[in-house]
Amino acid sequence: MKKKTSKTFAYIGAGIGLTIFALFGLLYGSFIGGIIGLQINGQLFGAAAELDILPRIVASFGVMFGVFLAAVVCVVGSSIMCYLVGAVIDCVCLETKSVTTNRATF
Repeated sequence: MKKKTSKTFAYIGAGIGLTIFALFGLLYGSFIGGIIGLQINGQLFGAAAELDILPRIVASFGVMFGVFLAAVVCVVGSSIMCYLVGAVIDCVCLETKSVTTNRATF
C-alpha cells in the first residue's frame, strides 16, 4: 500500500516555493531579467539604443523571462525537494512496519 506522504509533502513544498518566490524571487528575477534584456538590447541595437518601441519590448520580455524563470526555480525546486523528503519518510515507515509485522509472526 502506497502512502500519500510524498504527495502531501510535494504540495507543502510548492506552497513554500511560492512564499520564497514572493519574498525573494520576484525582485531578483526582475533585476536579472532586466539586465539580460538590456544586454540583448546592447547587442542588437548598439550601446546607446534610442527610446524606440522595439528595445523597450525586448527589455520587458527580458524582465518577464527573469520573473518566470525565478518562479519555476523556486516552486519546482522546493516541491521536488519536499517530495523526496516525503518519499524517504514513506520508505522508512514502510520498512519499519514490515519489520514489526515480521517480528510479530515469529
